[in-house]
Amino acid sequence: MTDAPADPFLDLAGYVALPRLAGLALSVDGTRLVTSVATLNADKTKWMTALWSVDPAGEAPARRLTRSAPGESNAVFAPTGEVLFTSARPDPEAGKGADEPKPSLWALPAHGGEARLLAAYPGGVSGVTVAADRGTIVFSAAAMPDAGTAEDDEKLVKARKEAGVSAILFEDYPVRHWDHDLGPAHTRVFAAAGGADSDSDGRLDNPRDVTPETPAVQDIEDLALSRDGRLLAVAVGVPDGAASRRQRIDVVDVETGDHRTLADDEGHDYGDMAFSPDGSRLACIRGKHSSWEEPGDQTLWVIDVGSGEGRDLTPNFPNWPAHPVWSADGDAVFFVSDEAGHHPVFRAELDGGAVLRLTDRGSFSDLQVHPDGERLFALRTTVDAPAQPVRLEAGQEPSVLPNPGQVDDLPGTLTEVSTVVADGSTVRSWLVLPRGASAGQPAPLLLWIHGGPLMSWNAWSWRWNPWLMAARGYAVLLPDPALSAGYGQDFVRRGWGAWGASPYTDLMEITDAAVAREDIDETRTAAMGGSFGGYMANWVAGHTDRFRAIVTHASLWQLDQFSGTTDDAWYWAREFGDPLHDRQRYEDNSPHYSVAKITTPMLVVHGDKDYRVPIGEGLRLWYDLRRHGVESKFLYFPDENHWVLTPGNARVWYETVFAFLAQHVMGEKWLRPDLL
Repeated sequence: MTDAPADPFLDLAGYVALPRLAGLALSVDGTRLVTSVATLNADKTKWMTALWSVDPAGEAPARRLTRSAPGESNAVFAPTGEVLFTSARPDPEAGKGADEPKPSLWALPAHGGEARLLAAYPGGVSGVTVAADRGTIVFSAAAMPDAGTAEDDEKLVKARKEAGVSAILFEDYPVRHWDHDLGPAHTRVFAAAGGADSDSDGRLDNPRDVTPETPAVQDIEDLALSRDGRLLAVAVGVPDGAASRRQRIDVVDVETGDHRTLADDEGHDYGDMAFSPDGSRLACIRGKHSSWEEPGDQTLWVIDVGSGEGRDLTPNFPNWPAHPVWSADGDAVFFVSDEAGHHPVFRAELDGGAVLRLTDRGSFSDLQVHPDGERLFALRTTVDAPAQPVRLEAGQEPSVLPNPGQVDDLPGTLTEVSTVVADGSTVRSWLVLPRGASAGQPAPLLLWIHGGPLMSWNAWSWRWNPWLMAARGYAVLLPDPALSAGYGQDFVRRGWGAWGASPYTDLMEITDAAVAREDIDETRTAAMGGSFGGYMANWVAGHTDRFRAIVTHASLWQLDQFSGTTDDAWYWAREFGDPLHDRQRYEDNSPHYSVAKITTPMLVVHGDKDYRVPIGEGLRLWYDLRRHGVESKFLYFPDENHWVLTPGNARVWYETVFAFLAQHVMGEKWLRPDLL
């Protein structure tokens, strides 16, 4: 692996070259861990992923397992010790003139060697899970709705291509998600015996379609498989009234294909599932839909698979549980949840005992339970450290395991700022201070507002990295205003349906608390945000002139326009209402009504493939700023989505933001990035 330069936070080429970890899988016997590591490809134009082995004991260095130009992901262990993964690497047995390979299912031998192709499907394989005891393999793949077999699917796809047809006919809502169209193919689920039961060339023997059929076009959102491979839980998106959706759980008998609905309540979503070790219970997240009056809520729900009866394991827990996994003995469920700028691990006893917080600092994900019941493994990240694998043992601090993703020598320090606002609520923030900030040399301040809005600053971010700003001399304020997760339902209610009220005043008051510090220069401040943070940046621009510059990325501008063009329009309608009949919240909270008051220079950033906040928001904002004479620039990405995901465009994004802020906050000359 190429060594990073001495200070990657000053050199963007070095920054984008830093290894990035994601995902974690533990072998059935608990002796091996595998994670995915993304690095730049040879021509440095995109990130590629490879699987790496991590020693659970923390003694041996991490070791790379796979190499291919397309990369590998979705690693899971079979009971044989094989590592299953998805990759678009070519089939070594494919003849000349074969089509561009789609992601397929591969298996890496337990003791190393060449990976073999397990299963392919014309539309590509998107995910895999394995029964820990029996080895049954279940994978999902995209298939045309009228295709009965893989051969039928291939013929339909080929016919569309040869006829020059790209059109998609929709008969239900929605039509797209984040950055891709929902169709014409739909997700199907296939099951097959693994290991020794595969056919002579090593491939799975006749995978069977076990997709639960419903009267409506469906989306498969999530899968969980029992250890014995007998039962498959499938989270299915189904219509819920006019142009709305809810998510239910169906259980499929893998052997027969018979299925039944296990959990489905009007006004609720079910998903994020895990079977108990004996398969008799299913832990999941039960989410209550939001409404005009109330924000949504989430709880940890355990269902008896036989009877379908469910109960709440976290009735008094103040925040939102997520990603449950069972203890080795089946007596408790571990989960994670936002809490006051962290994302800790918790344990809920099945007998209804108190919920126990197991970790202090950091944001944890990808929990893996060792079969001895004494250890957990996870990825942990903090605002000042990227994701790294850790071992958790009772009464001990998390132990970081040797891995290729460590980042050292940050260009500053991390502290916290909090303030009590007018209604008595406490608003807290992380504060990144650059090296040398002091009363004698106060740093300019960048207010950086998180997206969501039901999120918080609790982890390292490669896309929204405050340390790059600290390296250039800025202090960065990372606040959690009203609507942020991890502070209880009442904190969310403070901003529900009123984004321009408490969220805005919270941001201004926490900024006041930050600039009151001697090491902050209150005369040189800027604000920035993306998505909901971009909405707030636009609102700030129209309601105060205290900042020298504002950067707004993928931002909401005209809420009426946005409400019907976003990919999940029903979600926003629950909070803001029907804009044809319930106008008040749109008129009270849409930033575009205040465009005539904007005097602060603004940098607008938007991607054309953004379906969550469609490009019309950025185009309308840019036009409104220009026609009102606001000093502004528009950084447009024709092929990026809600995020900027390619290395070259990410570098240009940061270069443009650096130059814009340097001009208006630091008083430097505007320097247009070379490649623009």
